[in-house]
Amino acid sequence: MKLKMINKQQLIDRFISYVTIDTESDPNSDTTPSTTKQWDLANKLADELKAMGMSDVSIDDNAYIMATLPSNVDHDVPVIGFISHFDTTPDYTGANVKPQIVENYQGQDLVLNAEENIVLSPDYFEDLLLYKGQTLITTDGTTLLGADDKAGITEIMEAMKHLINNPEIKHGTIKVGFTPDEEIGRGAHKFDVQKFGADWAYTMDGSQIGELEYENFNAAGAVVKVNGKIVHPGYAKGKMVNSMYYASEFVNALPKHETPEHTEGYEGFFHLYAVNGEVESTKLEYIIRDHDKDKFEARKSLMQKIAIDLNNKYGKPVFEIEIKDQYYNMKEKVEPVMHIVDIAEEAMKALDITPLIKPIRGGTDGSQLSYMGLPCPNIFAGGHNFHGRYEYVPVESMIKATEVICKIAELTADNYK
Repeated sequence: MKLKMINKQQLIDRFISYVTIDTESDPNSDTTPSTTKQWDLANKLADELKAMGMSDVSIDDNAYIMATLPSNVDHDVPVIGFISHFDTTPDYTGANVKPQIVENYQGQDLVLNAEENIVLSPDYFEDLLLYKGQTLITTDGTTLLGADDKAGITEIMEAMKHLINNPEIKHGTIKVGFTPDEEIGRGAHKFDVQKFGADWAYTMDGSQIGELEYENFNAAGAVVKVNGKIVHPGYAKGKMVNSMYYASEFVNALPKHETPEHTEGYEGFFHLYAVNGEVESTKLEYIIRDHDKDKFEARKSLMQKIAIDLNNKYGKPVFEIEIKDQYYNMKEKVEPVMHIVDIAEEAMKALDITPLIKPIRGGTDGSQLSYMGLPCPNIFAGGHNFHGRYEYVPVESMIKATEVICKIAELTADNYK
């Protein structure tokens, strides 16, 4: 069945109503959600789900939202779900977001903020040229936009409303889930998979139109503590141990080109993202990433070996290292049920979208959910340049993502007649 048109202005209005609510998460908080302001959008979403006629709408003590769209067919269909997160990254401020709408973009430089000379240019961000003739929503250059992942939230909400308003589109039972704290790695930590009750789900949390992902990094975090000894510098010969010099030796012992700025595709890396040091003690904080499980384990072993070798070299325990796994490649859990990827690919092709099937160079709630028993590939939400002032989203991509949700629901019901 050919889908009826998604209401463009309605989608824009909904998206703007979400991004103008500050939902930045906080990695230094031990509460869930990590910031109280996330409740502002969480409660709004729960109220909107009820108002549009969704069933079994719930919001728990940790702000996890779930809702159900009942089946409108009389045959058994697997229960599918769609999931997005409503927090935004602490990497860049999400307070006082002032979205700017650019109609009929023609490939020109976009002055986001004339006063601060902040320009979104296709000379640097070439993807802009993919969207000539379309409507773009940008920042004003002083905040992020929040399309990660309020675009996904908008698309799921618009899709559910569209299915409710157009009952001739046949579908099985659909579950909706919205989570806090994904940006600080905790989005799935308290997600009740059993309560959600889906056979499989899709996160609407990708970027460019057409993205369809079922592979992500295996991930670990490493903290290297380097122990020194402070002595008066005038009398330090043979006595002082400057931990910062020793720390630089550890850094230089790792492969110099296996870092984020030198890798792409399936290539893994070590990423030193924080250094805090003085003579007495220095702390190095790393993330370790690789799609291949054996290479991932080898990376962790290499870091441990460097610490051991350096301690042996100096004959004392200068280096202490702690490595903790964070998440794993969902490919292992999705490949046995590849039909769920096939349905999404079929939906895109039916809507004249070219599927871009590629690995995620990062993580997603879907990774953790897959290992919790809910296989969960990732689908594009449409935005670009996440986590910063140059973030933008083409409205037409959001409309297509909304249509993909509806088409997946329709195809799933049809495939299981």
